Amino acid sequence: MKFVLLAIIIALVVYLLKRRPQKSTALVDTKSMHELLQQHVNFYQRLNSDEQLLFRNRVQHFLDTTTITAVGNFSLTELDQLFVASSAIIPIFSFPDWAYNNLNEVLLYAEMFTKDFDPKERDKNVMGMVGSGAMNRMMILSLPALRAGFEQDGSGNTGIHEFVHLLDKADGATDGVPEYMLPKDLIAPWIKYAHEAIHEIKTNHSEINPYAATNDAEFFAVISEYFFQKPHLLQEHHPELFNILEQVYKPIV
Repeated sequence: MKFVLLAIIIALVVYLLKRRPQKSTALVDTKSMHELLQQHVNFYQRLNSDEQLLFRNRVQHFLDTTTITAVGNFSLTELDQLFVASSAIIPIFSFPDWAYNNLNEVLLYAEMFTKDFDPKERDKNVMGMVGSGAMNRMMILSLPALRAGFEQDGSGNTGIHEFVHLLDKADGATDGVPEYMLPKDLIAPWIKYAHEAIHEIKTNHSEINPYAATNDAEFFAVISEYFFQKPHLLQEHHPELFNILEQVYKPIV
């Protein structure tokens, strides 16, 4: 089994090296950036002009320091790059000194893929994943899923979901308890309310995406999507979870 897994990882690395996919140049015109963000990113729309300037600066810093690579027969657009960068900055916007030190590159696939990162197999159902092992310090995203998170009026956002996993991972464990961001006195209440919500999902008494019931880490990522995409609905339906997440992310909008 270990040999098979190692062979898969080696094959993937060789595939990526041979492919030498298109990488982002991180050159997004300042005026174009504002217009695109204003048109396509709801979080940005809710900021005042000073906050929007700060958001653009942080987006540009992310683009300057993180490689975005297209894997497949398509070309990266400015908007695709901004979707990736916005996904990264939204969860950490209230933390001016926070950077993703556990990420070097984001791979964008033209479609969904398998858990082995294979876009050619028939059963492709993975929209995003944080890499590990040979893929450490990488994130893999499905381009259609990334776009849908910003273009569709729903509570889901694959890009934000995966970057929240990186925040969760920053304390050494992807366990749904972001200890670097969550005050110690809120850890026990968070676990309590999260498990209650997961039980409601499993018994079909919740509007939260059922994928949140997979485990505590997925719950944290899914409910964070909800928090940033539809904050008023989350506050209405799950005030306890909303209040804790508000203290975790300390939103300024």
